[in-house]
Amino acid sequence: MMSATIRAATPADVGAMLALMRELAEFEKLTHLFIATEEGVHDALFGARPSAEALVADRDGKIIGYALFFHNYSTFLGRRGLYLEDLYVQPAERGTGLGSTMLRHLAALAVERQCGRFEWSVLDWNQTAIDFYQKMGATVLPDWRIVRVTGDALEQLASSAG
Repeated sequence: MMSATIRAATPADVGAMLALMRELAEFEKLTHLFIATEEGVHDALFGARPSAEALVADRDGKIIGYALFFHNYSTFLGRRGLYLEDLYVQPAERGTGLGSTMLRHLAALAVERQCGRFEWSVLDWNQTAIDFYQKMGATVLPDWRIVRVTGDALEQLASSAG
């Protein structure tokens, strides 16, 4: 099997990436939350004010994996960080080293951009991913929880800003 090329995503990749994002939502049993559109993803990656970047794994013109990331900032470190929103490799391609290759590319990018850290979240039931990340040298932080406000709760919180 020919190895895949890891490269920066282009506008032409957005449709294929959206399909993989939908696959990820299915895998995580979160399709009820999936409302992303091709237009929205295109705007986030390539619009007037991009909010994210992406790498794709391309084999013979077919996108078989992607990593979507953006910068955050650590006040304690006084430096920006690289946050990995999604890392997805199609099931048939897992175990080929593609995921670890993409993580290494992102780690190199974080170092090149002088980031203080490279981080992401993992679902607590996804032990395969947790084991993979730990094997790559990552630490799963036991005492941090994600806090999120969305939908009606976000609207309500915003309207109380008065």
